[in-house]
Amino acid sequence: MDKFFDFDKTLEVMQYGFVRDALIAAAILGLLAGVLGPLIVSRNMAFSVHGTSELAVTGGAAALLLGVSVGLGALAGSVVAAIVLGLLSRRSSETDSVIGVVLAFGLGLGVLFLWMYPGRASNKFGLLVGQIVSVDFASILLLSICAVVVLAVLAVIYRPLMFASVDPDVARARGVPTGMLSPVFAVLVGVATALGVQTVGALLVLSLMVTPAAAACRITANPLRATILSVVFAEVSVLGGIILSLAPGVPVSAFVCTISFLIYGFARVSTRKRVLAH
Repeated sequence: MDKFFDFDKTLEVMQYGFVRDALIAAAILGLLAGVLGPLIVSRNMAFSVHGTSELAVTGGAAALLLGVSVGLGALAGSVVAAIVLGLLSRRSSETDSVIGVVLAFGLGLGVLFLWMYPGRASNKFGLLVGQIVSVDFASILLLSICAVVVLAVLAVIYRPLMFASVDPDVARARGVPTGMLSPVFAVLVGVATALGVQTVGALLVLSLMVTPAAAACRITANPLRATILSVVFAEVSVLGGIILSLAPGVPVSAFVCTISFLIYGFARVSTRKRVLAH
């Protein structure tokens, strides 16, 4: 146990500037993931998040190859993926197949770009499992700007988007522009997913974007309460994951996904007990 968590060493490492930067970035990311998560769950977009995260890797790998900002590359890749998925999957019946096709193509390109990149292997590995040492002031600035934009747009479209998520047929009949809301929300999710790749990595970004919200939605059906719980669960997962990973030097994503899974497991067990009690 001491090998995996040394309290004194953790406190010592937390004095470094890059760790404080990572915690700030993680807190912003947890807020974004927590707010978007319940809508992702209610709209059954978990697979879409996974596909978008893989395309963020493709964009990040292309950025590594070109020698430009990995964060901007991942952001560009995920936004392009969100737009493509939104345009190609107009009908819900073909959404999964379209995501699978785009995901496979993008992942193939990403593998090619990573193979062509002559730099350090740790940079390639960081795209998959996260790399908190890569978080700097520029990353926090980009994250902050994107978070403000995403939350501002979401505030404008939240009510009609929630209506369309709960009952799309009635919303369409009432004149809600569901055809426009879906791709806009997909882009918002793509931006948040790309920002998560740099912290927790593409392979486990679902643990932050979906799992906390899934746990919150198990506990309550109230949208406001679910959003608040989702933010709390996301913050605990990502901040707790970073702090626990400091001493052993284990990739952050290993702890983030474990904490979020435990929260989800607890939510399922507690709600099941409540149902059986009634």
